[in-house]
Amino acid sequence: MNVLFVASEMTPFAKSGGLGDVASALPKALAACGHDVRVVMPMYARVHAPGRDFEAVFDDVVLILGGTRITFSVFEAPIPGTSIPVYFVRCPRLFDRPSIYTTDNDEHLRFAVLSWASLVIAQHIAFRPDIVHANDWQTGLVPLLLRTMFAWDRLFSATRSVLTIHNIGYQGVFDAHILAETGLGDAAHHFHQEQLHAGHINYLLTGVLYANALTTVSPTYAREVQTAEHGAGLEAFLRQREDVLFGILNGIDEVEWNPEDDPKILHAYSASNFDGKEKNKQVLLETMQLPYAERVPVIGVVSRLAWQKGFDLCVSVLPKLLARSGAELVVLGMGEPKYENFFASLARRFPKQVAFNKSFSEPLAHLIEAGSDMFLMPSRYEPCGLNQMYSLRYGTPPIVHHTGGLADTVSPFDAQRGTGNGFVFEHFDEDGLRFGLNQALRTWGSGDGEDRERWRMLQRNGMRGRFGWDRRITAYEQVYRLIAPGR
Repeated sequence: MNVLFVASEMTPFAKSGGLGDVASALPKALAACGHDVRVVMPMYARVHAPGRDFEAVFDDVVLILGGTRITFSVFEAPIPGTSIPVYFVRCPRLFDRPSIYTTDNDEHLRFAVLSWASLVIAQHIAFRPDIVHANDWQTGLVPLLLRTMFAWDRLFSATRSVLTIHNIGYQGVFDAHILAETGLGDAAHHFHQEQLHAGHINYLLTGVLYANALTTVSPTYAREVQTAEHGAGLEAFLRQREDVLFGILNGIDEVEWNPEDDPKILHAYSASNFDGKEKNKQVLLETMQLPYAERVPVIGVVSRLAWQKGFDLCVSVLPKLLARSGAELVVLGMGEPKYENFFASLARRFPKQVAFNKSFSEPLAHLIEAGSDMFLMPSRYEPCGLNQMYSLRYGTPPIVHHTGGLADTVSPFDAQRGTGNGFVFEHFDEDGLRFGLNQALRTWGSGDGEDRERWRMLQRNGMRGRFGWDRRITAYEQVYRLIAPGR
């Protein structure tokens, strides 16, 4: 099939979260199955960095959106290591900014232009897509554009759209006065009328209403977004479309995340030989300037520090646990100041137990996965999550809240039955987090003898799991074929 994949970010060019990883990995997996995949994304300032080569495709395309004149050009480069073309929308006025996403007053225009440009690019290169695969609110206008402003073009006569919701908490809600600048002013009657009359336009809702199929990034999240607790106000609309709503768990790159052959860690290891993991623990603690002791467990955290990630539960739980257990904690991440301040103060209070690195470093993320004994993800909600899968692959049992993709990938360890791969708490409250952490520390025990053998069983259970995209791609193909005529 011909697939036009449109996203606001993609690894390695520009990434702020899991969408960037998916936008690289899913097209690669589709192409490996023989599909013709083309990707469209903005050319942010960070994309046209020194050392990258791009081929000009065409220049000076003019869009008139509600009286606003926008000129853009298009450049092409492959996804590294592949022949899959990525078409970059070059519009310095909109995309040459320090951040991928902004709170600027033209945010609506930035991603309206991306949505328009993706279909204009298909026209210019004469690419006839069977599927246009849009992602999150930034491309939420694409399904409606196909049904209205581009419906005249026979190039798209058989095209169907898929919208993937990576995080329903971000919807692209703007004041209704920007309607004209979406380029859909003549199609105002297609927008949700109650919201429009209330003075709002919701890009994600527009995509939900008009995409031929909807997917989320895990089966549990597909069910959760249909509830008032997790639907962020869109639950009723998603329930109305449940017949075309599918939950497909994200995959991970099992080549990049492989402890047996990971160039970002110093010591390789496997489920049959854990010597390298212990050596990585020593390297990690030395790097973070913490003391090493084989029997003292190290808890790792690699995360965006945000409300969604559940770190408010840690404020009262972690200080008491650290004082009582002597465990060590290594945190890599940045985000909301209150969480950054909490982990910084925790490191000052427990200088021999806690290290906090306020940044993001891919090599250090790999080292934390390889060198930690357990991994903490107390997310309030988690559409999919990738770090728990990295942790399982690296023999670092995760401690997680039972939600979204965490519920789909982590199961409670039962030593007597020899089943399970991590530690799960059901209730999102301090008692729940305390339960999950205590379960992990009790299972760790002394870190020696029978306790070590039990822990090895747990690690092997996780490392035997397979989370590669080759296990996920069939589900996307089934969705595509369900909605594509003649396929």
